[in-house]
Amino acid sequence: MNQSVDGFARPIDVMLADGNPLVLSALSEIIDRDPRFSLVATSATAEGFLGTVMRVPVQIGIIDWGLPVLGGAKLIEVLREQENAPRIVVYAEDTGDLPRLAMTAGAAAFAPRSSHAEALLETCVDVAAGKMVFPFLDVRELQSDPIHQLSRKERAILEALSKGLTNRELAKELEISINTVKFHLSNLFEKLSVKNRAQAIAFYYSSRLALERDAADGIPR
Repeated sequence: MNQSVDGFARPIDVMLADGNPLVLSALSEIIDRDPRFSLVATSATAEGFLGTVMRVPVQIGIIDWGLPVLGGAKLIEVLREQENAPRIVVYAEDTGDLPRLAMTAGAAAFAPRSSHAEALLETCVDVAAGKMVFPFLDVRELQSDPIHQLSRKERAILEALSKGLTNRELAKELEISINTVKFHLSNLFEKLSVKNRAQAIAFYYSSRLALERDAADGIPR
């Protein structure tokens, strides 16, 4: 919830990124007219979006999944490593397993392009209030797998752990200090609810087996 100033709610800072100039222009006009929002900037590329939000505080980012050049999934992955990154609303065609993919990547919401623009704005308001909005998905089920809560670095460490690497070897392979390795391990153990390396490795392999079984059964994850 945004803090109020002199009794009035402060507008939600938004940045918009879409490779389609018509969509970018139309959404910019719609957001500009809505007093609940303050449109900070727009971009036609993922790189432009990233460069702006690294410099200017933005609460909500509205992006297209197919955003050039990085793409939505990679952009969200990079943002997950940044402090004070905006919460991301993916605004794209609702095709295939895209809402689930957006959720797994770390987006806060998915809004289909087929819906009315007002639905997108309401989704942004909900996300600014701390909610996650994914139509037709059981968000609780997706969030129940702790693997999805790990950062890119933590996932890399978990995979390296499964190979039996020591802290020193982890530091060398990932090009980080041993103290940083210990910091990431501590966070990793907490997120997975395990107490040591052996339990973390067991969790990793049990999770992989579950994914392989689902893939063999044709169940999307």
